[in-house]
Amino acid sequence: MPTSSDSACASNANTLDTAARAAMARWTGGLSPAAGLLAWTDWAAHLACAPGKQAELASLAFGQAAQLGRHLLPATATSTPDAPATRDRRHADEGWRQWPYNLWSEGFLAARQWWEQATQGVPGVEPHHAQLAAFAARQWLDLLSPGNQIAGNPEVMRQTWQEGGANLLRGAAHAWEDATRALANQPPAGAGAYIPGKQVAVTPGKVVWRNRLMELLQYSPATTTVRPEPVLIVPAWIMKYYILDLSPHNSLIAYLVSQGHTVFCISWKNPDAQDRELGMDDYLALGIREALDAIDAIVPGARVHAAGYCLGGTLLAIAASAMARDGDARLASLSLLAAQTDFSEPGELALFIDESQVSLLEAQMARTGYLTSRQMAGAFQMLRSYDLLWSRMVNEYLLGRRAPMSDLMAWNADATRMPARMHGQYLRQLFLHNDLATNRYLVDGRPVMLRDLRLPLFCVGTENDHVAPWRSVFKLHDLTQAPLDFVLTSGGHNAGIVSEPGHPRRRYRSLARPVGGATLTPDEWLQAAPAHEGSWWPAWTGWLAGLSGKPRKPPALGAPRRGYPVLADAPGAYVLEKEE
Repeated sequence: MPTSSDSACASNANTLDTAARAAMARWTGGLSPAAGLLAWTDWAAHLACAPGKQAELASLAFGQAAQLGRHLLPATATSTPDAPATRDRRHADEGWRQWPYNLWSEGFLAARQWWEQATQGVPGVEPHHAQLAAFAARQWLDLLSPGNQIAGNPEVMRQTWQEGGANLLRGAAHAWEDATRALANQPPAGAGAYIPGKQVAVTPGKVVWRNRLMELLQYSPATTTVRPEPVLIVPAWIMKYYILDLSPHNSLIAYLVSQGHTVFCISWKNPDAQDRELGMDDYLALGIREALDAIDAIVPGARVHAAGYCLGGTLLAIAASAMARDGDARLASLSLLAAQTDFSEPGELALFIDESQVSLLEAQMARTGYLTSRQMAGAFQMLRSYDLLWSRMVNEYLLGRRAPMSDLMAWNADATRMPARMHGQYLRQLFLHNDLATNRYLVDGRPVMLRDLRLPLFCVGTENDHVAPWRSVFKLHDLTQAPLDFVLTSGGHNAGIVSEPGHPRRRYRSLARPVGGATLTPDEWLQAAPAHEGSWWPAWTGWLAGLSGKPRKPPALGAPRRGYPVLADAPGAYVLEKEE
């Protein structure tokens, strides 16, 4: 039988291994080199044993070489029907149609096409490894794109000639400012113009409850009467809540208040090393459950319209399922905004989530007690490297054009940390094991099942979501027979949700499935769902109104006699905590 010395030896070995992985994570930016090596080895070994695929790639290369031959010399360069500007938006400038830029552009596009074919359809390659290989190829191609070089970009060369190099001097100043701010852990230039409680997060309200994990905000009424059912908003804990309360003109919270709703919102604490042991159960108990208890004291007997955004929606779906299991009927409806409940196809984020990667992150978090926002931001930048990195560097550092700061950009830079235990549980139980969708997720020691949900559901997906792809969000249809209204809106994970009425070029599709109705595939749903111009917000508030009672006098802010006094003005203290 194992002895105490054996246990001590195993503990020491585990401590040493954890320290080694944490040290590796510091050098690799939290990315697992083993995961990349396994993917490359798997792809290369199977490609070496696939003569048919090799012949296909060789044929493609010869055809591309013949095509590029037309652009080798100025005298032979010709325009093609599908010119670079129409095939790649990074080559939209007219200068890319001129030699030698058309040669470089066509070469880049040919290389991208070849690597796309090379990393797809190789017999025997594990799908996750194939995706990693394709992702790595895209990263290298984006890095080596001629558009990222001064001499390789016709727009930069033209601007430099016209300004006598002044654009490069401005770009150098921008790069120096960004570097010094990053080293000093300061927000990006211009973010200081958007401070919570002053320019953003200014909807009037009070903090009516506070614990070690969250503050509960109750907003002041803006109408003489309100709907009897309050609205509880649960934001993701990886972001500051005021994505839903930006400037007054695009605040979802202010819009709900203006439509006659009593609104409560959770503001999560920015955790530090002392919070390393906070887990998913704590976010349920200290977050959603205590928020509902407070609302029950402030608006006695009222059922609640609960709405969750991103991971906050996932957490809310878990809580609602546990409440349905336990016979707790305090919820009137459930709205999930860009929130996944089935993680079998979670999108491109899955590139960074496998056993090797999670193990490395856990070792790093064991040292710090939390995951930093910079690590999360780095992953998102790589997923959208052109939009979030290279196009910005070209515009700001080569063309010398500093993009004006917006409220959404400033919010995005105001990031948060995540406790080590919670983040490890979230990655393993949801992303790796998909426990929620397979009825294995435990709350209070017993599994919760989304099929227990019977209350009306409103679900929003966004067309260009890289965090919670809408087809993944759509999978909720397969997990419950509850009545479900699904909305697909234009925009991405953030901009698609912050989609106020009057915002230009906004549109959405919507289609309701009744209780027990047939479930369509995503493609069938696209064909059947009617299209609408404008914001989806009025459709949501109209849906809430249809589930609400007659308006009545607004409740007081807080309930001092019931243990919920007003503690402070909104937006409270937790939202102002910065990452050190």
